Amino acid sequence: MTASSPVQQQSGVATADPGADAVPAQEDVTRLPDLASRSLGGSVVHANDELFAERENLIKPEAPSYSTYTFGHKGQVYDGWETRRRREPGHDFAVVRLGVPGIVRGVVVDTAFFRGNYPPAVSVEGAAVEGHPSPAELLDAEWVPLVPRSPAAGDTRNVFAVDQSQRFTHVRLCMYPDGGVARLRVHGEVVPDPRFLTDGAVDLAALANGGVVSGCSNMFFSSPTNLISPGLARLMGEGWETARRRDDGNDWVEFSLAGPGVVRLAELDTSWFLGNAPGWASLRGTRRRGGAAAGSEEWTELLPRTRLQPDTRHLFRLPDLGEVDTVRLDVFPDGGMARVRLHGALSDQGRAELGLRWFNSLPAGQARQVLDRECGLDGAAADDVLAGRPVQDPSALPGAVRSLLAGGAR
Repeated sequence: MTASSPVQQQSGVATADPGADAVPAQEDVTRLPDLASRSLGGSVVHANDELFAERENLIKPEAPSYSTYTFGHKGQVYDGWETRRRREPGHDFAVVRLGVPGIVRGVVVDTAFFRGNYPPAVSVEGAAVEGHPSPAELLDAEWVPLVPRSPAAGDTRNVFAVDQSQRFTHVRLCMYPDGGVARLRVHGEVVPDPRFLTDGAVDLAALANGGVVSGCSNMFFSSPTNLISPGLARLMGEGWETARRRDDGNDWVEFSLAGPGVVRLAELDTSWFLGNAPGWASLRGTRRRGGAAAGSEEWTELLPRTRLQPDTRHLFRLPDLGEVDTVRLDVFPDGGMARVRLHGALSDQGRAELGLRWFNSLPAGQARQVLDRECGLDGAAADDVLAGRPVQDPSALPGAVRSLLAGGAR
């Protein structure tokens, strides 16, 4: 079952109280990562029309802009995707490959600066496809409704909550019948593919691997999710920065790792932060999932309070202090940081948890393809495995499936 409803039509960017040591509220779906963003590797792979403005604008990470009386040979230049005026039945659409596949929790169709040329209605669908399909193959994919055909307003961030538990690799935005959209944001939870998390060290905190920011003391200037985003920060605004503290406390960020594992190498990158880098930092870890509730767990010191330098990528080797699934970074007293990397190895339990989450969230069509191509199961054998989802205990699965979910080689 898929249900969608408009949530709000104003900015979804939230800031914490500069002096508060509280975990930010998670009710707003726009606080989740934008899975479609170009900064995560997203791409607009197809649009049936883009005469007035290019489809690639849809997934730019920056906010849309507008300059009055800026005309090109096709008319006013818009920072968005705009199609010609339809003179025949039908509707326009664009297909986006998500930078990181996952479960979609909310969609923003931003019609900023489109006033007399916005679509009066929109819809969004999702598809899950193996490999690297062509646009023609995607058009024949099985598409699942995420946002049913719904009214849209002009020059507005039209926000829709999505009730859908499946993992998708692509989304399709439809405009009825035509018009312009500045940005498409697809907010959700990353669900990595365990087949591509090979044995050895991985970044357990990385957004692309399933890490998530689970708590933060302050996000006045920028989001802490930037810390675990791919690549190097290109400027200060692509990191995390707090307000200046005027008390005796310190700021912190908490990361829920991709799965339980042992962290052996930490990277604390203060690139671009010159007069506003933290003076010191420390790292602590704990086992929270399936264990103690937040506030009652025992923390293990991974990195003692250590001096930091401005505009520097700091590397720290960490002792083997056992498995953790949650890591807290404390900065003293405040400031900004570009990236945090926590390299280590997933435990057997961590790989099993990650594999089960991935397999249980696959749409039936993709799950059947995986069982056939990767495990040699088809027909009744595949039906038996699919009928047992959601799988709670992988021990009852055929050996080839258990190996796949554990990240075993083909």
